[in-house]
Amino acid sequence: MSTNNLDQLYRSVIMDHYKKPRNKGALEENSVTIDMNNPTCGDRIHLTLKINDGIVEDAKFDGEGCSISMSSASMMTEVIKGKKLDEALELADIFSKMMLGEDYSDKYDLGDVEALQGVSKFPARIKCATLAWKAMEKGVKNEAK
Repeated sequence: MSTNNLDQLYRSVIMDHYKKPRNKGALEENSVTIDMNNPTCGDRIHLTLKINDGIVEDAKFDGEGCSISMSSASMMTEVIKGKKLDEALELADIFSKMMLGEDYSDKYDLGDVEALQGVSKFPARIKCATLAWKAMEKGVKNEAK
């Protein structure tokens, strides 16, 4: 597949998650709640995680932001569900490396998350893509204490 076709495919995946976000909303009782924002561009996220016995059972988000920020949150909630806390943190590390254009492990199937690889070419947008992941890291680390 040519680079141009691959870029177009990635753009369509990102826009699909933006227009039809997965796991949008909030979890109610007994959930870990994290609110974060990116003052640089105005993105904000409200992330709720249901964690039981060291496993992310469910994840939902709400917020406002650009297509990259909101689609990244949608993708992230999809990929961390059912993961152990250490796996969720490892996925966040992998995503961070991907955003920095560094080599990263292919231990996990990242699914649609891979569509965000191109963001690494736009340093100003990396904070948009990583906002939800940073919120998840914060929530998981607080829960693991």
